Amino acid sequence: MSTSFDKKDDSVVVVIGTGPGGGVVASELAQKGVKVVALEAGGRHGPEDFVNDEWASFGQISWLDSRSTSGSWRVANDFSGLPAWLVKGVGGSSQHWAGASLRFQEHEWKTQTVYGNVTGASLLDWPIDAKVMDPYYTKAEDKLRVTRTGGRKGLPGNNNFKVFEAGAKKLGYKDVHTGRMAINSKDYDDFVACQQTGFCFQGCKWGAKWSAGYNEIPIGEATGNLEVRINSQALKIEHDKSGKVTGVLYADADGKQHVQKARIVCVAGNSIESPRILLNSASSMFPDGLANSSGQVGRNYMRHMTGSVYATFDKPVKMWRGTTMAGIITDEARHDPSRGFVGGYEMETLSLGIPFMAAFLDPGAWGREFTSALDQYENMAGMWLVGEDMPQETNRITLNHDVKDQFGLPTPNVHFDDHPNDIAMRNHAYKQGAAVYEAVGATRTFPTPPYPSTHNLGTNRMSAKARDGVVNKWGQAHDVKNLFVSDGSQMTTGAAENPTLTIVALAIRQAERIASEMSKGNI
Repeated sequence: MSTSFDKKDDSVVVVIGTGPGGGVVASELAQKGVKVVALEAGGRHGPEDFVNDEWASFGQISWLDSRSTSGSWRVANDFSGLPAWLVKGVGGSSQHWAGASLRFQEHEWKTQTVYGNVTGASLLDWPIDAKVMDPYYTKAEDKLRVTRTGGRKGLPGNNNFKVFEAGAKKLGYKDVHTGRMAINSKDYDDFVACQQTGFCFQGCKWGAKWSAGYNEIPIGEATGNLEVRINSQALKIEHDKSGKVTGVLYADADGKQHVQKARIVCVAGNSIESPRILLNSASSMFPDGLANSSGQVGRNYMRHMTGSVYATFDKPVKMWRGTTMAGIITDEARHDPSRGFVGGYEMETLSLGIPFMAAFLDPGAWGREFTSALDQYENMAGMWLVGEDMPQETNRITLNHDVKDQFGLPTPNVHFDDHPNDIAMRNHAYKQGAAVYEAVGATRTFPTPPYPSTHNLGTNRMSAKARDGVVNKWGQAHDVKNLFVSDGSQMTTGAAENPTLTIVALAIRQAERIASEMSKGNI
């Protein structure tokens, strides 16, 4: 029988969202004997009902609630209602991700110190560093069974990787391999090894790719200390006269509203929804939004510098066969300002199916030049470019009072402008990505504009001083002692690496802290 807690039980921790941050925090706390209610806005999907079809899967798991966009980024024109590619469901974006699990480099924790004054950027050193995070990265790698760490072997390379690797070596790149992936390279307990069937973005049919939804949440539920309420959209966080949070107002699948009382609230709705709920929780005590005395809630939105390069060849590559993203070149991830920008970027193998390729290769394009590229799909290889973008206070999530959601609340507006450093890095990455393929005989190369965001970061950033951010080094709100942020929105800067491993490591560390402080009676 599943656990059910009374809505008036104010001894529980309420976690909003069950992605790689919220799902891990909820499960870890439950395993430590803490009672947890997790509110998940979406439904529950597992390997048994994932759909290996791009469009059908997109409709099944994607967050499709109304949003608006502004700014100079191309996404605002091409996909104005879809600024981010996120999952609405148990497991959150750990259902949709490709599995790349990389540690931040040491210098990326202290970018303000290392990079110096970058005009227009709101760089800030993290209040933690590589030494602090090292043991939690190890715990996260073991939890996710990350390949090429802890003695675990790497995944095999598919044809897409073999083309990628050959080109990289011809250019003189040294650090190229099938990546550190949260995808089983052998059978573990009830979870099989990767079967190389692709569709990693559509949810792994084999359960070989780690997900908070079917890996972590069930462990927490088995303790009897975790209740997951699906189709439960958090609307507002309530507080008492002292400013202490007391519960969460949410709507169920029928639109009926409830309040779940809470001892502690952890916000983990992603970098768009988390600041949104804080802003929507404004009150006479917090007129600018809950935990927003600094004015930083929603600001410093980051999405990584991204882009793609595809190439066609004389012979078939069939890039869709095998793991979607099991290949990486890390040589360009270093900090080397002589290239014309600070920070660095990764080059990672990527394949899209024909529906997504038609949508994303060159949005809005048509004619023979475009269709001839799709005609060569079988002969195509592809890579994704992902690097550190600059935080900017003006890149932010705000409330759009002109557009209301199904509950009558203002929807989020996502504003983003590329920083000149982002543009310089992307242009360098396009050049090098094309060179990789040209080195092994590409007939055409296609630099592809950034997709709707998958790496949504910042907006509730971590800071040593309350005036500079929203939460402290534990993800605890500077303004509200029993309020925590548990997702990627707490990230101070984005680094060059895919963020999920860091989000999980921070969640493990945070759960440890919350349980300790609860046992001491401090919160």
